[in-house]
Amino acid sequence: MMKLIRAGKPARLYRLVLPVVLAGLLLSACNSSNQASVLSTTQASDTADSAQEGKIPWDYRIVQGDVGDLVGGDMVILPDNALLPNDGNYATGDKVWTLQYMTAEMTTTETGSDQIQLSAWQAIKSYPDEAKAKADLANVKVDLQTTVQLVGVYKTSYQGKSRQFAVITLPSGNQLKQPIDEQRYAKMKSLKQVLIKLEEIHDYADYDLAYAKFRGWAE
Repeated sequence: MMKLIRAGKPARLYRLVLPVVLAGLLLSACNSSNQASVLSTTQASDTADSAQEGKIPWDYRIVQGDVGDLVGGDMVILPDNALLPNDGNYATGDKVWTLQYMTAEMTTTETGSDQIQLSAWQAIKSYPDEAKAKADLANVKVDLQTTVQLVGVYKTSYQGKSRQFAVITLPSGNQLKQPIDEQRYAKMKSLKQVLIKLEEIHDYADYDLAYAKFRGWAE
């Protein structure tokens, strides 16, 4: 799995320049809050836990729900009790579709093994029909194919049963091991590269932040 590394430079704040530095930080925060979302038309909910340090986009899904209570300019979406802005002027009892988002936090232990912690699903935008929701989903959850380096294939045997595996290098630089059948094993033994399917998950607020998942062999 991917290990994210964020580099930084140590800094010392002096009393004379502290007000200037704080002003710069406030200005930067204002600029980032005005960043346009990749999702169509209205911005997604500001409550979504998106693009935070140490986290990567993991998945999206579309869920049908009903409008429950109206609270000020917001609405509660049942049955999950998700709170979203009522930008569509929905009434209690209306059917809506929500785009929900999940992040992942990946860490590497002292032994070198990877660990992953998934967030809960969080609704980020509502739609009056499923077609509009699917159009936005296609922008942030993209299926593609690419050629990657084949590290090699190998076979193991235990109690008279054999298993075959292939090891590839993903575009992120991480190596991935996948079980394969005898036919694919024989085909791959002489190959240096293979064509694979990827699912690329983009952060809805920062499209350049993405994570690619292996989704099978393309040939």
